[in-house]
Amino acid sequence: MHRREMLRLLSATAITPGLTPDLFALLRQAQPSSRYRLRAFNAHQNETVVAMIDLIIPATETPGAKAASVNEFIDVILTEWATPVERQRFLAGLDRVDILSSTLFSKKFVEASSEQQTAALRSLDDAVDWAHSPVESEDSDGAIDYDARLHGEFFRVFKMLTLHGYYTSEIAFTQELRKEIIPGAQHGCAPLPAGAKA
Repeated sequence: MHRREMLRLLSATAITPGLTPDLFALLRQAQPSSRYRLRAFNAHQNETVVAMIDLIIPATETPGAKAASVNEFIDVILTEWATPVERQRFLAGLDRVDILSSTLFSKKFVEASSEQQTAALRSLDDAVDWAHSPVESEDSDGAIDYDARLHGEFFRVFKMLTLHGYYTSEIAFTQELRKEIIPGAQHGCAPLPAGAKA
């Protein structure tokens, strides 16, 4: 699987992250180190992302998405895996979260109350047709509603990146799922070429 296919794959998968060993191993590569520095997000965008992921997967008896540094995982995906167009669309969608919050509450998203932030995220979630892939999201005339589609595409990708970033983090895998991370995937024995020695 090529890294550039990741955003399309993540946006088309089910909400619950059912990961094959190969997909899990690939996504583990995007988990940032403890010394990671943001490259795609500016400070305000990162603050918005942190607030959003914290509402999607809050801390309960186990750490949430904020503790798992999912914002940094998303930054890695945007910086190293996304195409420039995908990155630009994602960041434009993120900027529209402030526009939506300002329209609804006359405040930027990070300045809104927790209840207002939750209402804004519900509004974004309602723009996603979760029953269909992004390509199939058309109105009855067969024409795509571009404003709703862009909101829906952004939040679909954002939510999937949040879920996959969380469930491939060491925190979630060991504390939430109570599993042990085994490095790599086992592909079995492979025949040696003629004349090669083991």
